[in-house]
Amino acid sequence: MTDHPGRFLPILLGLALVLASCGDAGDAGGTVRVYTSVTQDTVDAVVAGFEAANPDATVEVFRAPTGELTARIAAELRDGDLGADVLWLTDPLSIQQYAADGLLLEWEPGDVDAVPAEFRNGSFFGTRILNMVIVAGTGVVPPPADWGDLAGVDGPVAVPDPGFAGSAFGALAYFALTDGFGLPYYEALAGAGAVQVRSPGDVVTGVAEGQYGAGMTLDRTARDAVADGSPLTLVWPESGAIAIYSPIAVVEGGDTGLGKAFVDHVLGAEAQQAIAATGWQPIRPDVEWPHGGEQVSLDWAEAFDRQEELLASYREIFGG
Repeated sequence: MTDHPGRFLPILLGLALVLASCGDAGDAGGTVRVYTSVTQDTVDAVVAGFEAANPDATVEVFRAPTGELTARIAAELRDGDLGADVLWLTDPLSIQQYAADGLLLEWEPGDVDAVPAEFRNGSFFGTRILNMVIVAGTGVVPPPADWGDLAGVDGPVAVPDPGFAGSAFGALAYFALTDGFGLPYYEALAGAGAVQVRSPGDVVTGVAEGQYGAGMTLDRTARDAVADGSPLTLVWPESGAIAIYSPIAVVEGGDTGLGKAFVDHVLGAEAQQAIAATGWQPIRPDVEWPHGGEQVSLDWAEAFDRQEELLASYREIFGG
């Protein structure tokens, strides 16, 4: 029997239309709901790019600090209706419990290989890197060159609260779990008069106002303050800034199709350039980043498993 090509033409045309509508992220349509603790300017820049590339799509954003966002998610889960399609959070600790609870979709984004292996797993993927660095007042001469120099700074050192800021816990976990530091590092800081403040931003404010000689903070926070004329010096530690990655994930049971499209966009080169333009290090090594230096990381899974233990040990040193 001889096949006639014309007999299959309508089927082939229909299949082509289906593939065209599914294969191009620019054809995504509908509403995707993103819950995030990422800085507003970064979220705005990335959302604008996604909506420009997907004119039939709308992004609804609920943005709040990590504590408030966690409380909202917990309340919605108690009511049985998590409203998010995508979670875009500040640090790995804030998302690992959701992964452990089976709330996140296991999948592989198109650009997953552009994300370094240490900054991703099967359900959440790094989008940018927050670097914990040293900030010192311009009157501190010489400024500390590395983490071990902080205890010898003339004037109190400011330490952000690891129970409040995920980036501060990242620093605690790195020091506590790294040979040569351990919890005695914090004991030495406390013994030298170090003061706990609430957040990395409070560290920068206090150092700029002369309350503290130096402290631990995030690179973008310090860089912005220096650009605004604050009397500060950003010190990239010689042994390495502590790299903390900001993860994104698709929520199981939400609009996973549009959620995937949004995550794919965030990991793409265009959105990564937008992230870099707002002052954060992009997760992709192939996107230009003019700042930085040596970096160190930590085993986030171990840090998550030992979170309560490490915080309790820290509280014995600095109090509640």
